[in-house]
Amino acid sequence: MDIRRAAVHRSASTWQQPVPAWASPERDALVEELARRVLALGTGRRAVGIDGLTASGKTSLGHELAERIAARGRPVLRATLDDFKKPWKDRHLYDRESGEGYYRNAYDYGAAARLLFEPFRSPEATRCALCAIDPLSQRDHSAETRPLGADSVLIVDGVFAFRPEIDACWDFRVWVHVDDELSVRRGAARDQDWAGSDAESIHRDRYLVAEHLYLAEANPLSRVDAVVDNSVFSAPFLTR
Repeated sequence: MDIRRAAVHRSASTWQQPVPAWASPERDALVEELARRVLALGTGRRAVGIDGLTASGKTSLGHELAERIAARGRPVLRATLDDFKKPWKDRHLYDRESGEGYYRNAYDYGAAARLLFEPFRSPEATRCALCAIDPLSQRDHSAETRPLGADSVLIVDGVFAFRPEIDACWDFRVWVHVDDELSVRRGAARDQDWAGSDAESIHRDRYLVAEHLYLAEANPLSRVDAVVDNSVFSAPFLTR
């Protein structure tokens, strides 16, 4: 029986990364296995969280998984927690630039719950927003919604995805592993355009400090369903 491909609904944010090109049979097999595990959860709305250190490859994996699940006939909503940060115009009200300040204050979990997670979990809701404040343009996209089907799969990537404020939202949790130094190197290279010579210090002294605090406080690895070692993009593998 032919299965008709379903839609992948994406955020209105300008903070976008393209779906990565096919990389290798090993990567293809890993994405296929993750899709199989998610679809094995059964029918109904299902939420997948993809967490890991900055620049570990969460967004790319989320895009690949979304495409694979849509190809199996399940509609997908694709979001990132970076689209639910507090607006920059309010940054004078709190510390967002130290490691601890970034962990405590950068994200607006109330907005994520109100606009995305609560509608997704409500059987009566037929639409939800995939973006609150665009992290680049700072435009408010909260009124721009996407359709919710009875069998929609929500795939959200982002650091701190399994902290207590939103941890109960997930049906399936994926941790994307790279070591600290690879995270810093990849992140600094990625963010050179906007951070310039400060890119490495931002990743080492802000993001990495925040992530170590998260690991110590929230212990996310104790609750994940799959751990992907993504140290080599073309040769990822499951360690759990």
